Amino acid sequence: MATRRETSGEPEILELESFLPYRLYRLADAVSREFSGIYKDRHGLTRPEWRTLAGLGQYGTMTASALGEQSAMHKTKVSRAVAELERRRWLTRAPDRKDRRIEHLTLTGAGLAAYREMVPLAKAFERELLAKLSAGERTAITNGLVALKKALGKD
Repeated sequence: MATRRETSGEPEILELESFLPYRLYRLADAVSREFSGIYKDRHGLTRPEWRTLAGLGQYGTMTASALGEQSAMHKTKVSRAVAELERRRWLTRAPDRKDRRIEHLTLTGAGLAAYREMVPLAKAFERELLAKLSAGERTAITNGLVALKKALGKD
């Protein structure tokens, strides 16, 4: 139970360790940190740089705004990640023909090669993580995530 009421008349206390949003955040952060070791060791990427690389690798050409929405990153983090990947010559920017404030971002050959190298490593990480769970636990997590997303109107 995430809250408890003190019998002495003290205010209600939120026990973070059992509060679902906090637990989900901590778990997502722990998994993300564990996976970050792979792309950090391999390519020296930060989490925002990896998410940018992965987004462009999956979807192709995108704007920074679209990347931010897709990866749930603040525009400042997207901007820094784009600048670093551009410095590495892993992505290019092309101005929009109609609106010069918008840039279309695309992976270069080198960026695409790095992405393609990381895909099997990412999938192997996921397989190894899920292999630690029973089939029932995997199903329960998948169903629970779908249900929570739907309940939040994010489906």
